[in-house]
Amino acid sequence: MLIDPTARIEDGAVIGAGTSIGPYCVIGSRVVIGANCKLIAHVHMTAETTIGGGCTIYPFVSLGTPPQALSYRGELTKLQIGQDCTIREHVTMNAGTVAGGGVTRVGDRGYFMNCSHVGHDCVIGNDVIFATSATLGGHCEIGNFVFMGGLSSAHQFVRIGAQAMIGATSCVRGDVIPFGLASGQYAGLAGLNLVGMRRREFTRERLAVIRAFYQKLFRGPGVFAARLHEVRQLADADPAIAEILAFIDAVRHRSLCLPANDDHVIASPQNRFAEPNR
Repeated sequence: MLIDPTARIEDGAVIGAGTSIGPYCVIGSRVVIGANCKLIAHVHMTAETTIGGGCTIYPFVSLGTPPQALSYRGELTKLQIGQDCTIREHVTMNAGTVAGGGVTRVGDRGYFMNCSHVGHDCVIGNDVIFATSATLGGHCEIGNFVFMGGLSSAHQFVRIGAQAMIGATSCVRGDVIPFGLASGQYAGLAGLNLVGMRRREFTRERLAVIRAFYQKLFRGPGVFAARLHEVRQLADADPAIAEILAFIDAVRHRSLCLPANDDHVIASPQNRFAEPNR
């Protein structure tokens, strides 16, 4: 370990082998940092924060600070971050709340650009990219390989499915399907994230099948509920289609993000937070 003499590390903190801690870092007593991490300078870590091995954390990052929730009463809660993440300048990630399960979770290999924020009780998958100032409210669920564009945001309790892309400066108020592309001031579903799917090695044949499904479900005639019923027979045509249908069927707090010209928004009737997407 290489620890700068100006760093403050409280008794009880666990520092992994090969980790370097730069000038003026402050590490709380319940923090666990994995092996071969690099805290460049001025990093603040508190609460029960756990960082996996191989992470690089840039100056003025704040991890594990109390949740920004009016219900918080000083309870000791957790932030868990996976391996090989890059966390750039001024990123903030809050610990969880008791009401939300007490844990904020971030997966492996995430790249969080400067000033991005992860709210309390969020669950974030692997290989995500948060561009500059991308922001999550509390209790969001973000799938693997999601890209959040610069200055984009997601309302509390929003789900964003795996391999979805959120356009820059978009405000997401409804759940975005896996492989979806959402954009706009109040984000609407603009299509499929074809660029990301090609990068994940989807073949032309698979893309054609999934695009046909998408067109029937989101661009076909009639109300959304009827179209959804009709396309269920396509669940076996491709695993991605089955994943999208399962995502739609899952219990949710928010309405489903639909194309901006679709008036038939599917809300979640059991939750008071459900609202139209636009």
